[in-house]
Amino acid sequence: MIGKLLGNRYEILEPLGGGGMAIIYKGRDNYLNRIVTIKILRPEFTCDEDFVKRFHREAQAVASLSHPNIVSIYDVGKEEKVHYLVMEYVKGDNLKNLIRKDGVLTPERAVEIARQVSEALQHAHENNIVHRDVKPQNILITREGRVKLTDFGIAREATTATLTQTDAVVGSVHYLSPEQARGETAGPQSDIYSLGTVLYEMVTGVLPFQGDTPIGVALKHIREDPPRPSKLNPAVKRGLENIITRAMSKLPADRYKSAQLMATELEALSLPGKVPGDRKEIVAADKFATTVIPVVGSGEEGLQHQEEINTGKYRYVWLWVSLLVLGLMAAGIVAFYLYVNVPEIKLPSVEGKTLAEARDVLQGLGLENIQVSKNSHPTVPADRIISQDPPPDTRIKVTRNVVLSVSQGPEYRTVPHVIGLTLSAARIEINKNELNVAGIDKQYNHDYPEEVVFNQDPGGDFKLPKGSGVVLYVSKGPQPVIRQVPDLTGFTLDEAGKELDKLNLILDDENAGGAASTSYFSGQVIAQNPAGGAEVEEGTAVQVTVSSGPGPSRRLARVKVDIPDDRRKHELSIVVQDAKGSNEVYFGTHAPGKKVIKEVPYYGSAYVKVYIDKELVGEQSFE
Repeated sequence: MIGKLLGNRYEILEPLGGGGMAIIYKGRDNYLNRIVTIKILRPEFTCDEDFVKRFHREAQAVASLSHPNIVSIYDVGKEEKVHYLVMEYVKGDNLKNLIRKDGVLTPERAVEIARQVSEALQHAHENNIVHRDVKPQNILITREGRVKLTDFGIAREATTATLTQTDAVVGSVHYLSPEQARGETAGPQSDIYSLGTVLYEMVTGVLPFQGDTPIGVALKHIREDPPRPSKLNPAVKRGLENIITRAMSKLPADRYKSAQLMATELEALSLPGKVPGDRKEIVAADKFATTVIPVVGSGEEGLQHQEEINTGKYRYVWLWVSLLVLGLMAAGIVAFYLYVNVPEIKLPSVEGKTLAEARDVLQGLGLENIQVSKNSHPTVPADRIISQDPPPDTRIKVTRNVVLSVSQGPEYRTVPHVIGLTLSAARIEINKNELNVAGIDKQYNHDYPEEVVFNQDPGGDFKLPKGSGVVLYVSKGPQPVIRQVPDLTGFTLDEAGKELDKLNLILDDENAGGAASTSYFSGQVIAQNPAGGAEVEEGTAVQVTVSSGPGPSRRLARVKVDIPDDRRKHELSIVVQDAKGSNEVYFGTHAPGKKVIKEVPYYGSAYVKVYIDKELVGEQSFE
């Protein structure tokens, strides 16, 4: 594969590694002159059409992600039977190699790596994409220390094969969530479990579960709890251990509700006095539990005095409680009376009005509890009412809340520059900016290769409402030259080839057919496709059928010529045009007034022309 050019653009430079699903290469984008990573699907998966379709569809979906901690996908394509992805090239190494090299990562470094992966997963989950194969091999660390999560797409389809395929795929079983091990659908909490397992490995240097077979490891994920990280590495503090334990909970509901919550707790580890992951309830202090009651007197006198004080105190408490209950009952009766007697109105429609106009209309009807919710909208102008709750024509009391959704106008997105990109790469860039391809106009263009965008409307840096469309003008390559196919009947293959070369057409002599013919000699063209006179593009191949004989029989034509009687000699020429072509069969000089009779041979049908002194004086056809 080294040196191979994919899509007439991406040159494969050197291998970088591979896994159970794909082989990874370092490559160069010759069009944009940048280094890229090229992932090529292994041949055994290209035979499964459903898998290939899902592979391309998933790649398109993941390409819509745009996050500093996720490796970007630039292009997806197919060259013959080779299916490939073109991705951002990351200078650095994967986390698995880092763990092998260092053994155990410091808790601070492990926390920072896990935090960045959590944020990458949060972005993916918000876009309804679950990674399903979070493991150190899919976490890249740049030379500057930035984390890049990769291998979206293929992992989604690898779930069912994880326990049974090659060693590279089997390795994934060490990071499977219990629900994945049971064959259930993986969700965002499955990625959180896998990340917890990766964090466990970073701070302990070992995997939480190991076994002789993949099935054995999977069963441990379902049934067993791993050793506490602090037992393997005393440097792991309680806060970090709590985070790992919660992320690796057997039940998805017991894990973090989102990757962002996990990222927040990881970040909190750097704050003094915080113990993330410790979910003990905070009990409010009871003031009576800390009050010191002084001893009044002593002996029986003291006890009696204290009893009298308590009895009096309780009497006053009951009095105040009774008054409070009566007051609440009275207030309830008044409130009920006021509520029942509040006037009702029929709510008018204020949709489409400005906020000020809507307020005037509603307040004019006695409505005062007006709440405003501002939202973007692609068509409703700014400061206009999008909708109202309750809806128009609803009968409500004037004390009820009315919520108005007010437009902030459309959200705008910047149109990317896509001229010079392939059509598939341009789609990806436009989708990343939350815009759509509204139309594709394919035209001939001499300056850009086929399937490359040569113009766009609107142009790059133009602002459009979110979800708007961009029209792409895509090259069909140079404008083809139209030629008229010559009639090759009677030509030999060599003659036919030379005739077609003059017009930049091609003789398909490898597929030339043969057929018996009594009209044409062996080796002569008797039929062709396209037919003579047809208009085709330059470079079109013309297929011919050649005679295999026996050809036409020899015949004789009797030609009579009267030489002019003008006292001078004259030159006589007889030309025969037949299956052998056009040939002069007689030439001679004759006295004036002489009658010349000649029998001339011909093959098939013939056309005989007579010339005297090079001037045509007669012609006749013969069958």
